[in-house]
Amino acid sequence: MKKKIIVIGSGFGGLAAAARLLIQGHEVDIYEKRDKLGGRAYVYEQDGFKFDGGPTIITAPYLFDEIFEAAGKNREDYFTFVKNDPFYRIFDHNKRVFNYNDDEMFILNEIDKVNPADKRGYLNFVHKTKDIFEKAFDLIDTPFDTWGSMIKAAPDLISLRADKGVYKYVSNFIEDEFLRQVFSFHPLLIGGNPFDASAIYAMIHYLEREWGVYYTMGGTASAINGFAQLIEELGGKIHLNTEVDEIIVNNLYNKNYAAGVKLKDGTTVFANEVVCNADVAWTYSNLIPTEHRKKYTDQKLDKMRYSMSLFVIYFGTKKQYRDQGLGHHNIILGPRYKGLLDDIFKNKILSDDFSLYLHMPTLTDPSMAPEGCESFYVLSPVPHLDSDTDWRTEAKVYRDKIMNFLEENYLPDLQENIISEHYIDPLHFQNELNSYKGAFASVEPILTQSAFLRPHNKSEEMDHLYFVGAGTHPGAGLPGVISSAKIAAKLIGSA
Repeated sequence: MKKKIIVIGSGFGGLAAAARLLIQGHEVDIYEKRDKLGGRAYVYEQDGFKFDGGPTIITAPYLFDEIFEAAGKNREDYFTFVKNDPFYRIFDHNKRVFNYNDDEMFILNEIDKVNPADKRGYLNFVHKTKDIFEKAFDLIDTPFDTWGSMIKAAPDLISLRADKGVYKYVSNFIEDEFLRQVFSFHPLLIGGNPFDASAIYAMIHYLEREWGVYYTMGGTASAINGFAQLIEELGGKIHLNTEVDEIIVNNLYNKNYAAGVKLKDGTTVFANEVVCNADVAWTYSNLIPTEHRKKYTDQKLDKMRYSMSLFVIYFGTKKQYRDQGLGHHNIILGPRYKGLLDDIFKNKILSDDFSLYLHMPTLTDPSMAPEGCESFYVLSPVPHLDSDTDWRTEAKVYRDKIMNFLEENYLPDLQENIISEHYIDPLHFQNELNSYKGAFASVEPILTQSAFLRPHNKSEEMDHLYFVGAGTHPGAGLPGVISSAKIAAKLIGSA
């Protein structure tokens, strides 16, 4: 039966859900509060530069392909992925370098430069992570909406040592501290602490070996625009600058159900189903009146654990930096690993030291900057807004600290060559991106907030409301949010 469906938000989860639901034959309208599609993947354009808001790391590209194939299309006709090599260039605090890709012999050679004794341990680690990958990845598009579904998966979760943190798991195989960091940082990409995120997330290493790490030519905007084109070709409607103010809740036979949305301008739009790509915790606390929430009360939401936030500086230079030994994706580790992560996730204080991700897309794609120029962004994980940090006064200070560090260590004469710049902080994530507590990846990926214990794809509070994106199952990261769309479409299709 053809249904009218509203999709709130246009991140990759919302766009993928809209496309899948249109392919099923439904009528779909997307409502986006900002002036462009993309959500977290919003693209900033200024002074001739293009800056990807994120995500910049594409893994499991087949998840994109299968959506276009289901529509009878070829994804490559809409946007192009190119493989990065190395996937990441990782620096320790002494500027020692580890290049990371999917070539086992290459990786062993890199390990040999750091600690030859860890080569055997790495091979054992890969063998075990393959087992995690093969068991856990099968669950990525499985809805966990009943205790039975959780109990069914429990034996696999136990056998995979899901109770153990990624760093501790890696340390079973690797002795060198730098290498332990190299092979355990992946949970940070999805908002998790490597010391607390379940060892299941060690599978990200094998996922990258299996399918690679890619970049979208033309930046993230190319993929977003490709989805928009597909959605419009399938008959979907996109409404920009149109913010949803409330999810309409009706009651029938003592059962609540989502009946549509009320927009900021007062307009009411009714629908058979509502798919929400907005942050789950923010949605429950802001779009659904208190009287309709029995599980996700304000108190419950406040007690849940959330990902860190981010401080991100986007900058363009009139000078190119091709001779500084940088890669497309650079991870610059600070002098502390566990101590810094404790400050971010547990102590919730802004430390004097930091670790950074430095994105340099113009190495792969010169179109991201004017001719002869360079486009960058640098990202620092920081505590979410439970911290006492006042970003209204601290942002400029923190910006200067990071840029001075880059100028002194990686990008000589940086600040005199900057011709375009802006930054975002946790307040931006809260106020502009509607992220609860300014967390960049919503609910923190720990064992007690995973699968059935994570906010469900089908709302526990009411019928006809579904969630996609980072805060629901399976979690953050592009494979997760694209798979959440697959789950939601499957649930709606079977309803």
